[in-house]
Amino acid sequence: MAGESKVTKIAAEAVQTGEAKAKSVINEGATQARASMEKGMEQATKAAETMFKAAEEAVEFGRGNIEAVTKSAQLWATGTQDIARQYAALAQGFADHAMESAKAFASVKSLKEATELQTSFAKAAFEKASSETSKFQEAFLRLSESASAPITARVQLAVEKFAKPIAA
Repeated sequence: MAGESKVTKIAAEAVQTGEAKAKSVINEGATQARASMEKGMEQATKAAETMFKAAEEAVEFGRGNIEAVTKSAQLWATGTQDIARQYAALAQGFADHAMESAKAFASVKSLKEATELQTSFAKAAFEKASSETSKFQEAFLRLSESASAPITARVQLAVEKFAKPIAA
């Protein structure tokens, strides 16, 4: 019996030791699993935040593009209206000049005088047309530069913004 008691005691100690080791292994495994899950959740949260930030930046960039196109269209519309008013004034000036010439023709007394008047009228009209054509070309060039500036700035920003990740 004494031997049996010692065996029972050893068996009991072995069971207790086994239970303690099992509890330790289970607790350690649970702790590692919890740490792994927390790390995974942290990484998933960071990834989601990065995606949301990228989406917000894309929306903001798109909004800026729309604003640039709108500004460009406004500049173009305003500029073409100004040029149209200048053209109307020029056409009115040519009409007035033609009316003056017609009145002058009514009072000519000779073919020579009519020829001189016609030559003078044609020369003045040609010079004014040449001068105004240059002014209109310059006005359209300035208008094109002005109206395209907002879009050019957005393209430059896009190149700068999207070239950085490629260069990095």
